[in-house]
Amino acid sequence: MNDKEINTVRDNVREGYAEIARSGQWSGVSANKSEDESSGCCGGGGCCGPTTLSADQVALAVGYSETDLTVLPDGANMGLSCGNPTALASLNTGEVVVDLGSGGGFDCFIAGPRVGDAGRVIGVDMTAEMISKARSNLAGYQEQSGLSNVEFRLGEIEHLPVADSSADVVISNCVLNLSPDKPQVWNEIARVLKPGGRVAISDLALLKPLPKGVLEDIEALVGCVAGAELVDDVRAAVLGSGLTELSMTAKPQYIEAMTNWEDPLYKKIAASLPDGASMSDYVVSLDIVAITPGG
Repeated sequence: MNDKEINTVRDNVREGYAEIARSGQWSGVSANKSEDESSGCCGGGGCCGPTTLSADQVALAVGYSETDLTVLPDGANMGLSCGNPTALASLNTGEVVVDLGSGGGFDCFIAGPRVGDAGRVIGVDMTAEMISKARSNLAGYQEQSGLSNVEFRLGEIEHLPVADSSADVVISNCVLNLSPDKPQVWNEIARVLKPGGRVAISDLALLKPLPKGVLEDIEALVGCVAGAELVDDVRAAVLGSGLTELSMTAKPQYIEAMTNWEDPLYKKIAASLPDGASMSDYVVSLDIVAITPGG
């Protein structure tokens, strides 16, 4: 992509997620719009939450526990998950965690009690409305947990507002697919991790290229599908950043569940696929784990 195209992608994503922040979850975005008025992120779900399920139902379906959800401040969960990176990361007391694309603070507020008073959680998001929403949730988190170990910073995940070699763990939940420069995101992850630090990412990836019409659909981009990379390209970007001991685990059951729930965005994309093809032929939920050398 050239600079103009990159900026266009960022603007479309930022606008879509600002609208999600204002509405409270994906399904609320299109509630007052007709199909003809719908645009941007205004009509489906994908990893950003279906209209057919509540935000809590989405979280439970992708691996969170009832206990995780009961300690969250109101409004932190907007149904934007496609996995559970906090569990994948096996967080320990005293660790510094950075969450890429932290939204309303969902994963940050789950990670906070796991790292405790001695730890720190830093959420980074490029959408001012999301940062404002997350910061407004801090009082509720502090009241429920008794902790003041979470903060939120406005910034792009390609240029993290985080110091070199300062994080023990980087997590992210269905966000990297939204970036127009994914190799740069992985370079940033490697930069901010301490030697021996680890990354735990849940994201969507492609098993084979999507049709051109889907790739050009802004709703499918904001819905975390059109921006997804081929699995081999994900592997190349991770290893190209210098991270090692890479493990990638495909979880096709997420895509199958979204299809069975008749998620509106997935139905729309499926209608654009060749006859006989299904979403699970093209898209997979992927758990990605790697470490920085030297620990």
